[in-house]
This record gives sequence, C-alpha cells and structure tokens, in this order.
Amino acid sequence: MISTWIRHRAGGGRAGKKQQPDGNLNMEVTIPTHFRCPISLDLMKDPVTLSTGITYDRENIETWIEAGNQTCPVSNQVLKSIELIPNHAIRKMIQEWCVQNRSYGIERIPTPRIPVSPFEVSEIVSRIVSATKRGDQIGCQALIAKIKSWGRESERNRRCIAANGTGVALSAAFEAFATASFEKNAGVLQEILSALPWMFPRDPEGQSYLRSSPSLRCMVWILECGDLSGRQNAVLALKQLLSFDQQHVDALGKLEGVTEALFKLIKEPISPTATKASLAAIFYLVSSLSSSSEKIKSRLVEMGLVSLLLEILVDSSESSICEKALGVLDSICCSNEGREDAYSQALTMPVLVKKILRVSDLATEFSVSVLWKLCKNEKKDEGSALVEALQVGAFQKLLLLLQVGCGEKTKEKATDLLKLLNPSRGRLECIDSMDFKNIKRPF
Repeated sequence: MISTWIRHRAGGGRAGKKQQPDGNLNMEVTIPTHFRCPISLDLMKDPVTLSTGITYDRENIETWIEAGNQTCPVSNQVLKSIELIPNHAIRKMIQEWCVQNRSYGIERIPTPRIPVSPFEVSEIVSRIVSATKRGDQIGCQALIAKIKSWGRESERNRRCIAANGTGVALSAAFEAFATASFEKNAGVLQEILSALPWMFPRDPEGQSYLRSSPSLRCMVWILECGDLSGRQNAVLALKQLLSFDQQHVDALGKLEGVTEALFKLIKEPISPTATKASLAAIFYLVSSLSSSSEKIKSRLVEMGLVSLLLEILVDSSESSICEKALGVLDSICCSNEGREDAYSQALTMPVLVKKILRVSDLATEFSVSVLWKLCKNEKKDEGSALVEALQVGAFQKLLLLLQVGCGEKTKEKATDLLKLLNPSRGRLECIDSMDFKNIKRPF
C-alpha cells in the first residue's frame, strides 16, 4: 500500500495542482514506507521504538498500550518493556525529507519534546515536599512553575504529573503555607491554586488538606483580596472540592465571608469560567442538607441574588450558565424568603416560561421545578403567580413539554401545574412570553 501527500488549496480543502517548472501538473509526493507509522499509515511526527525493534508514532503506540494491549502490533510479540525509545535517526530523516519536498507544500515536522517520566515527576514532588517543610516559598514556586511548563507541553505530561502524587503534595503545601500566613505566602498560595484545577486530588488524603480550616479560609481570602487570576483559580478549586463530599460543603458553609465573596464574583464577573464556578459553588451550598444552608439562602436573598439570577437568565445565551443559574434559583425557591422575592420580580414568570424547551433538558427541568414551587406554595387568596404564568403562555408551553416528553419528576410537576392553571385560563388573555419590552426590570 502506497500513501501520498498531496498539496491542498488554501480554500475549499480540495486536492490542488502544483505547477512545476517543467509544466507537469498534479505532482504527487510519495511518503517513504519507513516514514509511516505501521498503525495509522501516516507520516510519523514523533517516532519511537519498542523493545521489539519496531518504530511507531508515539501518539498511536501510546493509545495502543493504554487500551490494555501488551503485544507489538506488527510482530505480535509480547512486550517485555513498554519503554518508548525516541528514534532520533528516523526523525531527522523525516525532517530532511520534509525540507526537500517543501515546494510541494509539505511542512517540516517540529522536533518533539521528550515526555516527562514518572521518575522526573516523583523527584520534583519530593523537592516540593522538602521546600514546604523548610518554608521556602520561592523554591516551591519555581518547582510548581516547572510542573506547569511540563503540563503545557502535552496532555500526556498532564496525565503523568497527575498520576504520580503531585496533587496531594501541592494540597499539603497549600495547607502548610496557608497555616503559616496568608499575606506573606500569597505568591506561592496563588501559584498552587493555578496548578490544581487539572491535577485536583481525588483521594481523601489530598482533599483533607484542602478541607482544613486554614486552607478554606485562605481560599476565601484569595476570593476577596487576590488578583483576577487568583480569584478565578480559588473559586475553581472550591467548586471542585464541594463537588466531592458533603463534609466539604459543611466546612465551607460555616466560614464567614464565603457567601459575600461568591456573590461578588457573580455580580461583578471577571470571566465566564469564574461565573460558572461561582454559580456551581453556590448551588452546592444552598442545595445541601447542612444546618448552614438555610442561613446562606436567607443571606443571598437579602443581597439580591434572585434579581441577579434573573438578569443573568435574560442576558446570557450560554446554556451552561443558564442551567447553573436556574439550578440555584430552584434551590433558593425552596425557602419562603426566596419565593417571596421571586414573586416580587416582574421578570420571574416570563423568564421561567421562556427557558422551557429553549436551552436544554436540564434547564427545562429546573424551570418547571421553580414554576411548580411558586404556584404550588402561593397563598390561596393571592393567585397572582398563576395569573402571571398563564399570561406569559405557561399552559401552552407545559402542554408542549408533555407532548415532546421529559423526565418522570418533571412530568409530574408539569401535570400538577396544568391542573392548577386550568381553572383560570378561560378568562385570561395570553401574551407572548418572549417579549420583555414592556416588563420593568428590577435592576
């Protein structure tokens, strides 16, 4: 089988014709067989040799080995070692061939970086532990910068770094430096948080360091006083921590200032990533069964979270942000204070009805749940929530939802809502729920 490399036109992606000095058209460049990976049959970019003596492209053979295969794909011999030895001779020959054929549109492959090894990671982790014990924040920062540099080189490096205890070592270092002093060690603390998102410890030991009182208070302090990147990394770390265990939620919910710091990140957004992480963190706090959950809900309602969530839902077109905002609103409306505030907002019913079947299944589920809580728990002598829902087309939307199909719990709530709405729908005029022009916004 012979593979060829044909130059393509810049636009359209069709095979192009290269006009040669001698007038020949449609010249094709044949890739030498020994330059092609035996697995993909493509030109090798990072040739490596197995213990069997066969050379493959690194990415392809790593995928083969990671899939659980223990034999050489070509020879079918059992691999005595999975060490991949860079084949510099073949790589240089491929680069020279690329240069010789650059007139045909072939680009020279870059010299690949050698991937980091588990031994190198273990060594630098040991040095981080030693630097932490000495209280050497400058040395620790330099080592973390080296790890981040390795991680930027390839996804393989990231997996190797994360798999060799780096997350636990950084978590322990974070707790140690946080215990010593937030202000004096702010640099190394923020450097650790910048590396944690892609190597966050999933084992109890690593999480226990981050769940400790000094670590949590330090993250809240960075949320309040850190620079923009520090605040974003802190809220990302908190969101990941809260997603693992109820213990983490309980511990964070007892700290002063966390509610205000997270609310500020939503009210004064620094990036979509930070906004989503803040909404997720608040969702974990207000939807938990901890004793502090009700206090947090009351405080957030008092600060104006309901109107802020409605503003986000009106202005944002990103499904992930809408889902999280609706999830928080659903949890907030479990409390009397939350529902009372939602009743008072002119945008509540139009926004909720609009989001049904418009964003995602999850957003629809939350929207129906909030509507159900507002209509079900409204005082019998008022009925304004039912009237507003009917006027913005809730009855028609819910009927359509049942026809399209939804989850069992959502179906039950939608059916219950239709029963609540049906007695009044004959005497009310329905308006377009998509039109917010004549509705006064509370912000």
